[in-house]
Amino acid sequence: MYSSVDTIWVLLGAALVFFMQAGFAMVETGFTRAKNAGNIVMKNLMDLSLGTIVFWALGFGLMFGKDIGGVIGMPDLFVQGDYGVKGSYPSYAYLIFQTVFCATAATIVSGAMAERTKFISYCGYSIIISALIYPVSGHWIWGGGWLATMGFHDFAGSTAVHMVGGVAALVGAKILGPRLGKYEKDGTINAIPGHSLTLGALGVFILWFAWFGFNACSTVSATGDKTLISMGSIFVTTNMAAAAASTATMILTWLRYGKPDVSMTLNGALAGLVAITAGCDAVSPAGACIIGIIAGIVVVFAVEFVDQVIKVDDPVGAVSVHGVCGALGTILTGVFAVDGGLLYGGGYKLLTTQITGVAAVMAWVVVTMIIIFKVIENTVGLRVSENEEIVGLDLEEHGLTSSYADFMPVIETDNLTTKHDGTHINGKNAVSVEEAIPVVDHTISEGAATDGHKLTKIVIVTSQIRFEALKLALDEIGITGMTVTKVLGYGIQKGNVELYRGAQVAVHLLPKVKVEIVVSKVPVREVIDTAKKVLYTGKYGDGKIFVFNVENVIKIRTGEEGYDALQDNEL
Repeated sequence: MYSSVDTIWVLLGAALVFFMQAGFAMVETGFTRAKNAGNIVMKNLMDLSLGTIVFWALGFGLMFGKDIGGVIGMPDLFVQGDYGVKGSYPSYAYLIFQTVFCATAATIVSGAMAERTKFISYCGYSIIISALIYPVSGHWIWGGGWLATMGFHDFAGSTAVHMVGGVAALVGAKILGPRLGKYEKDGTINAIPGHSLTLGALGVFILWFAWFGFNACSTVSATGDKTLISMGSIFVTTNMAAAAASTATMILTWLRYGKPDVSMTLNGALAGLVAITAGCDAVSPAGACIIGIIAGIVVVFAVEFVDQVIKVDDPVGAVSVHGVCGALGTILTGVFAVDGGLLYGGGYKLLTTQITGVAAVMAWVVVTMIIIFKVIENTVGLRVSENEEIVGLDLEEHGLTSSYADFMPVIETDNLTTKHDGTHINGKNAVSVEEAIPVVDHTISEGAATDGHKLTKIVIVTSQIRFEALKLALDEIGITGMTVTKVLGYGIQKGNVELYRGAQVAVHLLPKVKVEIVVSKVPVREVIDTAKKVLYTGKYGDGKIFVFNVENVIKIRTGEEGYDALQDNEL
């Protein structure tokens, strides 16, 4: 009754698109701060879990049920009807395939509203978009609705999935407001870098890989020569657009910011994937390359516009990547489609249809999401309190002290512990800081050890790249023992000026090494002069030398004190 090849192909697509949830989780986690990592992962998990239930209960029927006036499908609670294709694949294979597409649309919003949204409110949004918002516009496009009748072409979901999620993200982030410290009263932007570009990059590679299932498996068939040719073509166009987009973004940010921007280039790859999704079956590899280049350029200006002009705080760029490039790719299909595209003699008919579809879906999502988010805001509330946002949603929403419990390095500054996620913990209270605390000279009153020998502690803070030269120079003057610590800090110059996604990072802590030495036999001045000679470049970042008087030194193994504890070796 069914084709085993077609069924396996559809189920393979479902598995790959399911894996995209992991990609989104890593991208969103990496591009946000560590204190919210657990919350991000939890939201992505619940998008899939809640979405699976409500799409099965209601959404699938509204999307694929018998058409009612071209607007909505006949409700089919818990999918009682048969939606498979005879001779190809069974109903449940199609159900799971469409379920993971629905979860993708829902999870796009998570990144744009990250770090300040109530978890219960987000769960409410996730249920509604999966049960109603996505299925209705999806019916217009894929369920036999009015856009499908017009000839609107969105093969795998640039508009049906990605633009729906991107527009919902824009509405949600705008109503929610920016994160604390993102914008000054005068409108100045403070960039808030994510805590792990490595995780972000992993997420992008996962998404790129899984996108082959998102696009190619949307043929929902793997038999017949025509389909096989289409499958191969879709793989090529999908990959080409992503590669061209990331290359274009890299070049543009290199020219625009002085150096190629890592996070923006990662977004560029996703922008190309989103843009090609509508027409991946309809354009040539050359057309896909051009679409990718356009998307890679547009996404940079879109991120800057959203962040700097309309002042919508979108930590991961979801609005630009999915909303803007989803609409862009759908419209460009009307230009580059080999059959019916403007550049191939098809006239303006397909292009006009594509623009009409984009505008209609955008209007539907904007109106409905404004209503939904406003209702949530005025009932259970949409945003966490200032204190909860400062402490982090991992602790306040989920009871997690840290998502990196055994791996969180800390920097001790007097009685204040600074975590690498940008929070200071002092006792049970946590406060947000815009600047780190600079090193303070704690020189004590001059004195000598109990045996009369002068003991001096010398602390050298300098760049990591000059440590080996310093170590060799100190060895040559008789310093054979030292304590070395990797630290972060800045001096009067306030660290390097750095651009993150086109906005200046307010304060950037620089990696340093702190070398601690206690001397008695070796003259202090000789140590200082040696360090100055080795470390001096005449530029900011050479470092500083601190000199302390030491009252005593005790060697635990032998009980020796003072000069005897050091013996011939300086500590």
